[in-house]
Amino acid sequence: MRVALGNPASAPQPANPYYSQVARVELPGGGALLYLSGQVADGPDLATQSRGVFEAIAALLGAHGAGLDDIINIRTYLTDIGRLGEYGAVRRDFLTGTAPTSMTFEAARLFKPDALVEVEVVAAVGTRAEA
Repeated sequence: MRVALGNPASAPQPANPYYSQVARVELPGGGALLYLSGQVADGPDLATQSRGVFEAIAALLGAHGAGLDDIINIRTYLTDIGRLGEYGAVRRDFLTGTAPTSMTFEAARLFKPDALVEVEVVAAVGTRAEA
């Protein structure tokens, strides 16, 4: 099994150079799993930040030949779980296929002081079986 870590030039760059945005795990027999670092985005409100997060995720996946429909697991961190509905409305705009496995947590604060949401995902490229 081969693992490649990196920051695709065609996608948003990390907040600092001390981590990789994507870990690509090549699977025996073909296909790969993509593990994306948590993504945050600038914006004045939760909806704007959520849209920016999903746009960044789409760009990172696209750099590896994947798309939002390839997401198999999503973890969301909200600074106010009471605003889950606002986030969920944006998420539904971007994740329109079969819903991935999911966990949502409330976090007192995120690494970026103004961030209201952070999302990390795992995607399967060329490996999904029909359920």
